[in-house]
Amino acid sequence: MCSHESFPLLRLRVFADADPAAIAVVADRFRNLNVLPRRLLAEFGTDDRLHIEVDVCGMTESQLSLIANKIAQSPIIHRTYWHPLF
Repeated sequence: MCSHESFPLLRLRVFADADPAAIAVVADRFRNLNVLPRRLLAEFGTDDRLHIEVDVCGMTESQLSLIANKIAQSPIIHRTYWHPLF
């Protein structure tokens, strides 16, 4: 659980080409903001895509939306979205 009630635990989901650079695209976006994710998981799916999940705390939903939109601008990224974890 997050240490502050006003910041929920959020999960960003990213679907990308099966390219190791996709992991860097996602991680660098958080590094640039000096945000350390609680969890980052990347695995190859049966659809020959890379599935990345990032759990973060300490940021607002609008901040995570901006990050997701920036990540989605990369040509190797197919889809991004986020949702709260309960």
